Amino acid sequence: MKTLTVAVLILIMMSGQLNADNHSAANNKIKLKLDDPSEVSVQGFIAPIGDTVSNSGRNWPALTNMRVVAPEKQYPASVFHAFLPSQLAFLPSKRVSVGELWKVKPDGVLELLRQLHPNPSVNMHINTGDSYGLWACLRAYNDEFADIAFRIHAEFVFEDGWFTPSQFAGHLVIDRVKGRVAFFVMRVPGGPVNFDFNRIVDGSRVAGAGFCSQVELRAGTQEILENVEFTEAITQEAAERALILRFYKSQQINWVQPDQVLEMAHTQQKPIHAISIDGPLDNESC
Repeated sequence: MKTLTVAVLILIMMSGQLNADNHSAANNKIKLKLDDPSEVSVQGFIAPIGDTVSNSGRNWPALTNMRVVAPEKQYPASVFHAFLPSQLAFLPSKRVSVGELWKVKPDGVLELLRQLHPNPSVNMHINTGDSYGLWACLRAYNDEFADIAFRIHAEFVFEDGWFTPSQFAGHLVIDRVKGRVAFFVMRVPGGPVNFDFNRIVDGSRVAGAGFCSQVELRAGTQEILENVEFTEAITQEAAERALILRFYKSQQINWVQPDQVLEMAHTQQKPIHAISIDGPLDNESC
């Protein structure tokens, strides 16, 4: 369902293998662990949607009245083991290097998302093959902290429909000295449109989209990383790029901006392929 934004993306077909990674693999591998038994206090937030949804959703109480289930909740540290790399769910965390990616285990994620909504799901009701996924990446570390970036696709299931955010993005910062969660955030990023919905009305689906200023889970404060110098790191942008490539094949295309295409086509003596797309290609809010 792509109904809101119209963009013209212009592609020059390039030959050769596309390189999915923009950084070299680090040689140093570290072990990520959470062995402190202390519970983690997580705050949950959902801002009122109100008039920030398309007309077809404004008379849907399940959507417009959606509120966080529990504003604050205590979790055992074991819940956050879902974000740690392991070959199998019952195995201990394996060693990883900066930029390395691994799958996030869904059970822990669903337990956390139930603080926001009673019926979350990672099995997307609309999936053309690249919507499903839960991925994490080691972004940075030093002797004291490790920063894990992640991207998760999940939705909330209502009795008569679905609320599908663009994505749940976030960080898990581990205190490596104490083996505990130092900071955690999982949220729906902002944007002019950051969710879509499908409602069942008289046996038919009614679709729409909108913006919610805050759908978020948070523990601790990000200020702990201020002035921290990491031993090894990639940028946040590089981590996000690596994560998105685990979902969308379209992101492997060398897209060219309209103001550059004519000169490049002339220089390379290659044809121009112009594609008009109604909606985003890099998230689920379409």
